Amino acid sequence: MTHEPLTHQPLANDPLSHGPSTHDPLTQAPLTHTSLPGDSLSLVALSGSLRARSSNGAVLNSALTLWDGPATTADIGALPHFNPDLDGEDATPPTSVAALRTAVASADALLIVSPEYAHGVPGVLKNALDWLVSSGEVVHKPVAVITASPFPTGGDYANAQLRETLRMMTGEVITAACREIPAIGPKIDAATERVSDEATLTDLATALTHLATATTETPAAR
Repeated sequence: MTHEPLTHQPLANDPLSHGPSTHDPLTQAPLTHTSLPGDSLSLVALSGSLRARSSNGAVLNSALTLWDGPATTADIGALPHFNPDLDGEDATPPTSVAALRTAVASADALLIVSPEYAHGVPGVLKNALDWLVSSGEVVHKPVAVITASPFPTGGDYANAQLRETLRMMTGEVITAACREIPAIGPKIDAATERVSDEATLTDLATALTHLATATTETPAAR
């Protein structure tokens, strides 16, 4: 089992929406968001770690500072366990689920940053994605997947599993924007709770540039 080094504080609980909503947040209908010419591209991020001191949280926070536009994280720790009985055609989703769906739907792009546990995706993150399967917010949404690990593999199992799940959900996984970051421990500054390794920061900036570029393209061109 892979464990993250205890080096960082938790992510802040940022607001879960960008701009005006185009539907009642308690409905399951996808909310669509299209940037107008000159608008900044908005980004919502999901963290696969709820750990109080998370190296992947530091990666996520660093990535958000490199995004040229509004960016926020969605709190997935409050979501109930996915249950199809709560997600039927006539069901009203739990408030936390509706908030997650609104946040993802209203953003132009999605960033997922996650550790790898036991060669797999952390349960809390898979649970969040399960709540997004049937409601359609990820359909044609440009997505970047970044995993970080203290080991040389960089969380490659979790990275591959996340990409497969997102493609099944018809998300537009932007391969050029995905990263597996190995040996993450010494690349983090514990005082600032951010990535301090210049090469890693440069690579993160490149990944986010690829994500932003893909977000301005039509799905057919990605």
